[in-house]
Amino acid sequence: MSNHKRIERLRELKVKSRLGGGEERISAQHKKGRLTARERIDLLLDKGSFRETDAFVQHRTHDFGLDVQRYLSDSVVTGWGTIERRLAYVFSQDFTVFGGSLGEVHSEKICKIMDMAMKNGAPVIGLNDSGGARIQEGVVSLGAYADIFLKNTLASGVIPQISAIMGPCAGGAVYSPAITDFIFMVRGSSYMFVTGPDVVKAVMHEEVDFESLGGAAAHAETSGVCHVAADSEADCLFLIRKLMSYLPQNNMEDPPFVQTSDDPLRMEEALDALIPDDPGKPYDIKEVIRLVVDNGQFFEIHADYAQNITVGFARLGGHSIGVVANQPAHLAGCLDINSSDKGARFVRFCDCFNIPLLTFEDVPGFLSGTGQEHGGIIRHGAKLLYAYCEATVPKLTVITRKAYGGAYDVMSSKHIRGDFNVAWPSAELAVMGPDGAVNIIFRKELEKAKDPVKRKAELVAEYREKFANPYIAAERGYLDDVIEPKETRPRLINALEMLSNKRDVNPSKKHGNIPL
Repeated sequence: MSNHKRIERLRELKVKSRLGGGEERISAQHKKGRLTARERIDLLLDKGSFRETDAFVQHRTHDFGLDVQRYLSDSVVTGWGTIERRLAYVFSQDFTVFGGSLGEVHSEKICKIMDMAMKNGAPVIGLNDSGGARIQEGVVSLGAYADIFLKNTLASGVIPQISAIMGPCAGGAVYSPAITDFIFMVRGSSYMFVTGPDVVKAVMHEEVDFESLGGAAAHAETSGVCHVAADSEADCLFLIRKLMSYLPQNNMEDPPFVQTSDDPLRMEEALDALIPDDPGKPYDIKEVIRLVVDNGQFFEIHADYAQNITVGFARLGGHSIGVVANQPAHLAGCLDINSSDKGARFVRFCDCFNIPLLTFEDVPGFLSGTGQEHGGIIRHGAKLLYAYCEATVPKLTVITRKAYGGAYDVMSSKHIRGDFNVAWPSAELAVMGPDGAVNIIFRKELEKAKDPVKRKAELVAEYREKFANPYIAAERGYLDDVIEPKETRPRLINALEMLSNKRDVNPSKKHGNIPL
């Protein structure tokens, strides 16, 4: 055979490989409103940057007629490319080939890419669209899943791992995304569950559809499994690109610096009037964040889940930061089970990847009630405490209003290695709110008072004036300064730059035992 014919043969095979399961199945994928595996990669990566690996791989199964159903590249497309000119590895499951089902060679391709990512210190992005384990391969497919789970676990905290659920993800398949750092889902076209609606009906006698059981809304709002829910596949892939702009390539790098046009010395007068005079009145902490960070841009994570705490990424003076903030507009900003988990997971991610933490604090305490106590608020609240204590990245804290009880300690206080802790004049640092404190301290006096309502109001006012302020804490050095709200941005940027060479270590150990 001549060289010309050999080259023609190569070209034919590559064209065949790119067709996946064929034109008919590609058309069926499009009719569902879904893109193909390669179309998704093209949207995710910089134009023309994708380099495919293992395009000629085929499965090795001969049972159940699979020996006559063989497709080049099998049911997953793997390779690397760039996002904003930074290296990224990617695998994209191909639903047009055996419904994207995972078998031995499918797993080998993913593991190969993950090994390359670990060796070269670059993120892995998985685009999931699979019917699950390839049943024809039996226990081999189960072992293939476990091989990926191990790679996910070993890569955790070393390189960023992002999962996008672009179609079905069911059974054991859900645990690979669950181990990764962030899960993106598409509203109306992706779902995740351990057991499907039919099994739920048979075992639990519950009637439920795919969307209600494991759709993007269910996981973004109720379970917290989904970190970002997008309105379309294109939007999902765009948001992943945006997220990557805040993250380093690996745990040995600092996050990328992006020059900003937003003046680092900008004073924000609107902050001076943002806190209501009535301490019981809510306000939106996201407005504080937007007014402080570069160009008001805030990439929120878990926006619809546990809304009493807000987390996400932003920039300060061009530096990438992670923001954690109590949200007074939801449950008064109390910490509960879900918000503690949400905050702890985010804090630990930032600490893994050298992303400084900025905490805005307005917390009246932990949510009370039998539901919370029996659900383990002590254990869950301890996760957030543990995460902040363990974190060695620069930690900046601004107390805007309430900082009561144990919640004050938990929210990156000076006592748990906060590096720069300041408060606004509206801050109230106390064991509990004035009303509760007066009920306890002056209980007997109030019982004897002629007009207990009037007397209590007087005592509350006195207590608030004397104790519900930032100055006693500042006196003790628990705060580094009390600042005017308008100067928050320049003070934080200055502190962040001061901390740019911070070095802090934890005692040598295999790993701690976080209260899971």
